[in-house]
Amino acid sequence: MLTQSTIDIVKSTAPLIEQAGPALTAHFYDRMLSHNPELKDIFNLTHQESGSQREALFNAIYGYASNIENIEVLLPVVEKIAQKHTSFNITAEQYQIVGSHLLATIDELMSPGQAVIDAWAEAYGLLATVFITREEEIYQATESQSGGWRGTREFKVIEKIVESEVITSFVFAPVDDNTVVGYKPGQYIGIYLNSDKFDNQEIRQYSLSDAPNGKTYRISVKREDQGIASNHLHSSINVGDSVQLAAPAGDFFLTTEPNTPIALISAGVGITPMMAMLEAIKGTHSAPIHWLHAADNSQRHGFKARLHELTQQTVNLNQYTWYQEKDDEIEHLDGLIDLNQIKADIDWDKTDFYFCGPVVFMQHVAKQLLALGVSEDRIHYECFGPHKVL
Repeated sequence: MLTQSTIDIVKSTAPLIEQAGPALTAHFYDRMLSHNPELKDIFNLTHQESGSQREALFNAIYGYASNIENIEVLLPVVEKIAQKHTSFNITAEQYQIVGSHLLATIDELMSPGQAVIDAWAEAYGLLATVFITREEEIYQATESQSGGWRGTREFKVIEKIVESEVITSFVFAPVDDNTVVGYKPGQYIGIYLNSDKFDNQEIRQYSLSDAPNGKTYRISVKREDQGIASNHLHSSINVGDSVQLAAPAGDFFLTTEPNTPIALISAGVGITPMMAMLEAIKGTHSAPIHWLHAADNSQRHGFKARLHELTQQTVNLNQYTWYQEKDDEIEHLDGLIDLNQIKADIDWDKTDFYFCGPVVFMQHVAKQLLALGVSEDRIHYECFGPHKVL
């Protein structure tokens, strides 16, 4: 437990951290990656360049300073970060590196005096212990399950399937031919990519896009114009190639009971965790299943044929599609998802809502759900990349 003096000192620095803004975490990352360049093989440098990772860390640091006397408030954030860390295989030793550069950054930018540095060292030590303990629990729980492992494991690509103009699925089977650990629909796996064309190893997390089967994993990846990893997967990873995977992780997953109505809402490649959920519950979910998806057009509509098949086979599945561009190939609504267009079809008081897609899209959906009276405990979402609060 922290002393009251430490709590008071750290909390008093919250306004200084707020004033520094993301410049604080920019200095931190620049310092750490300069002194410890081996960490470039772990951190997503694209998120560094865009500033999204720095913003996410700033929000975490500021949140910790502001709520240090009530760390229970931060536990949902801790769980989200801890899950992500296990897909990077973060170690206790790396927390020491991070701590040393965080304290140095506070000292160099703020010159707050030794008492503040000592208080932050104590506070960071407690937080690091919380993360290390939780992450070790996840590591142990995963490797103790049938088909589980710690670290990375070699898999080979056994299928590569074009799902749309921009989305391709990859199915992986373990090289050792043993079983693979299960997962909760909505979770992701970490993939470790290395190439002579890369300056550093690239690690990415991609949502699993199929129901668990104990034998293989499937991810479905959108080719991004400037995406180092996605372009490498689309252009250079083929059937027969091997990759290293971290075990499934993530705190966004299906929890709805079969007798509760559910709505699965997505845009673009946000369809991937929704597909895992739908494939997992088809035939067993007794309540209505509402499938809402937005795409630019039918050519960019991932899993279109499979969704048509599932709609024909599943009597309680209702599918709604929105396209930005007019398309005569498939029945669809126009423009952005407008929940008022299907207002009479959904029980807004009893349905659980899961959604994934670009942040602007999810903000658009969340705003509509709240306006329709949906309670926050029925709203579940996942951000690709650093987490953002909607």
